[in-house]
Amino acid sequence: MKHLFYPATAALCLALGLSSCSSNEDQNLAETSDNVILHAWSWSFNTIADNMADIANAGYTFVQTSPANTCYVGENGGMALFSQEGDSVSGKWYYYYQPIDWKIGNHLLGSRDEFKAMCDSAAKYGVKIIVDVLPNHTAIDHTAVTASLDSAVGGHENLFHENGFKNITQWNDRFECTTGMMGGLPDVNTENPDFQYYYMQYVNDLIACGARGFRYDTAKHIGLPSDPTDAKSAKNNFWDIATGRDSIRDITLLMPDSLFIYGEVLQDKNVKEEEYAEYIDQTASAYGHVLRNALNAHNYFADSLSHWHHKVSPLKLVTWVESHDTYCNAHESAGMSDELIRMGWVFLTARQQGTPLFFSRPDGSTRENYWGNNRIGARGNDEFKHPEVIAANHFRKAMSGQAELVSPSEDGATIAISRGNKGVAIINFTDQPQNINLKTTLPDGTYTDHVHNASFSINNGIVSGTIAPLTSYVIY
Repeated sequence: MKHLFYPATAALCLALGLSSCSSNEDQNLAETSDNVILHAWSWSFNTIADNMADIANAGYTFVQTSPANTCYVGENGGMALFSQEGDSVSGKWYYYYQPIDWKIGNHLLGSRDEFKAMCDSAAKYGVKIIVDVLPNHTAIDHTAVTASLDSAVGGHENLFHENGFKNITQWNDRFECTTGMMGGLPDVNTENPDFQYYYMQYVNDLIACGARGFRYDTAKHIGLPSDPTDAKSAKNNFWDIATGRDSIRDITLLMPDSLFIYGEVLQDKNVKEEEYAEYIDQTASAYGHVLRNALNAHNYFADSLSHWHHKVSPLKLVTWVESHDTYCNAHESAGMSDELIRMGWVFLTARQQGTPLFFSRPDGSTRENYWGNNRIGARGNDEFKHPEVIAANHFRKAMSGQAELVSPSEDGATIAISRGNKGVAIINFTDQPQNINLKTTLPDGTYTDHVHNASFSINNGIVSGTIAPLTSYVIY
């Protein structure tokens, strides 16, 4: 939910038709994003349902599931997150990113009935479900595609772009990027009306079961209206169909105005961020990169955090410290400590804009063993409900409508994120205690934070106190 805050005074002035009526609070009017997403990566539908009370109590508005579609069964159906030769349990997490049909349910996460039960549990607690969807490609072994899918799209050859079995070699070429084969994954003809009809039945079934949002995997590989078309395609209209702007025969996206939809639009030279933003929110991958640089350097000024590194409004961005890709693929972020991840989370979540997503690392994971207990379906570790994470989540909701002031110390060691006159989050980036004197918009007084019971004083717009190493404080 994006929220525009109108104080009572302003509302009264509008009602009376008074142009000269004003207050100090009016000056803090701001459009804010209030949502917080938990990415329950590789948790089964039953596991998510079993932990819904903790998720709700931790202050998350959305839970994002891994892909629910029928997927390739590799490693003899093994359930390891990632197995290597000689491991007692085989398996790979990424098989659910290799569709063989667009129906709800797979061997890794659970059945359609279990998916619906999870959605019912979420609704009971006031939490909404986001489903990771991926219409862009099929499994590498495209012969595993079901006969029913082949039949529905007019034959196996019509499921794919004419260019769909040619590897992308020029990643800045939009035609190759939107019609070619990525990482050995054959590229689906998302402009085929038969495929669109079949796919939208899947999406609407997800909604009928209780889903209230979607994350589009590999979104930048699905063409926009301005992109060149594949030889088999008349026009690039997938996004108009997928977002409910247009119908495909007798099917239109259900309740489009009530859904949170964003896509993996990783930033590159060939990516049309502004055009994608006409349809969906987007991942702030570049901002995540610079944030990790600053966290690893223990210094706010180690990279350019003062701007969002994106062409669209930050209100249209899903932000993160890390994603499943940065954690699992090249392990770009896997070496970061839980303390660093938490600090980055408090920073993002305390801010006025963006929609922060918390990636749930595997249970038992360490910097030496990224895979932890290494089981698909299991709950992640306890970090999603760490007291600092919970406090930041609830702070975000409490600060709805409040403009931000980001105030780092001169040496970049500490930072305060103030939200109007309602609250402030304070972070120590370093591994040493710090005495702070940071600008804030809060009124003068003595304050106690919600996590550590630490005391801070504010005098003439400066917050002062002592903060522990690699620790965050939340005041409101």
